[in-house]
Amino acid sequence: MKERVIINGKDNVGVSLTGDDKIPAGHKFAVRDVKKGEAVVKYGEVIGRASRDIKAGEWVHTHNVKSHLDETPEYSYDFAAATFPPENAVFKGFKRKYGRAGVRNEIYIIPTVGCVNNVCRIIEKRAQKYVTGSIDGIFSLCHQFGCSQLGEDNENIKKLLCSVALNPNASFVLFVGLGCENNGLDGIKEYLQPFGRDNIAYFNCQDVKDEVEYGLSIVKDFAEKAKNYKREETPLSELCIGLKCGGSDGYSGLTANPLVGKITDKVVACGGSAVLTEVPEMFGAEQLLMNKCKNEQVFNRYKKMIEDFKDYYTKQGFPVYENPSPGNKKGGITTLEEKSLGCVEKAGSTQITDVLAYGDLVKEKGVSALNAPGNDLIAATALAASGCQIVLFTTGRGTPFSTFVPTMKIASNDRLADFKDNWIDFDAFSMDEDGLFNLLIDVISGEKKVKNEEIREIAFYKTGVTL
Repeated sequence: MKERVIINGKDNVGVSLTGDDKIPAGHKFAVRDVKKGEAVVKYGEVIGRASRDIKAGEWVHTHNVKSHLDETPEYSYDFAAATFPPENAVFKGFKRKYGRAGVRNEIYIIPTVGCVNNVCRIIEKRAQKYVTGSIDGIFSLCHQFGCSQLGEDNENIKKLLCSVALNPNASFVLFVGLGCENNGLDGIKEYLQPFGRDNIAYFNCQDVKDEVEYGLSIVKDFAEKAKNYKREETPLSELCIGLKCGGSDGYSGLTANPLVGKITDKVVACGGSAVLTEVPEMFGAEQLLMNKCKNEQVFNRYKKMIEDFKDYYTKQGFPVYENPSPGNKKGGITTLEEKSLGCVEKAGSTQITDVLAYGDLVKEKGVSALNAPGNDLIAATALAASGCQIVLFTTGRGTPFSTFVPTMKIASNDRLADFKDNWIDFDAFSMDEDGLFNLLIDVISGEKKVKNEEIREIAFYKTGVTL
């Protein structure tokens, strides 16, 4: 194995793959002398400025590099996306009469408000005896909100929960309300009415004598139908993958993210879709993504999303470069620009076809950019709520979490893959594109499950007042 690598011929820093007593593994070293104030270049792009003179071979990190991020840059549009010949691939999915196929046959129990979380958990626990036949699971998706939120927050919570209910992996959904909350069932029913779904039921706990027995009877009826559903051969054009990274390190932009980018290109070539989010982790690489927008209309919407998120930061009194995290830095990432340039590799080389607001459903084939923050659970929830049946989650530090769809953990380095094999599904250090693609097909076909698939969690993006 190589001990050191230089990614791009324009780079004046390389990456130590094995590490030594001077430069930790995954961290950068100077390829040549770099003067104070000179651009530090990785991936062929500027990732910062030298804060002092740096000698060739010296460790390059936060002690001698600072961010060069421009908080108010001028953006332009210069289309530069790759095209790939069409491909065909299939998986075994649960075909739906509403839209795309599911990769799981599951029943969701969704509280409209945190007050009924325990009711939903009890129903979930008692309903496990109904997990028979082809049913993959019965899950309550609890959260702390649904009341005392105002304006945009209240609307976003309703919108997101409805989008969760519309995910193709849900064969049936039960909404459980309290009866007096802001996020009431009437608003949820009104929002879902245009979709014409007959696989969703609702009740308020204040309206029935025994809420657990009442809810359990509904879930039992759902399970009697769902257990007989069968997987069928389905074109990969019905797949939508969510793209997420968390606990990134110096290897993430070299191994896991580029490898997932290759899978993105392959899924898109098969007529499928992918969604990229984590808007703050596009800062410093946003121009590269803008140039991949399919036309100027999409470019302008993407540009507005970036500018609005930056404005949100500054209005809260924070610099847009309030990133990377301590774990990112320990893993070898120095500036937000460096983190972002590695992060966007997950989107592959194909064009961006759409820009989605928070809670929106995927409409276009190809890669969509979704407005959501970088927080792992909030972003992953938003991806799944947009219609992604699975999330590909790259990580250099490791994490056990999962959102409400299968969340495949892809390690950027061997050490993590070996040490946390109870968390990690695939070791990307091998750069085995066929291996990762074949694992994806096995997982979405139900032949394999990802680690921690029994964990199902959701979280909201909240910006306003709580009463």
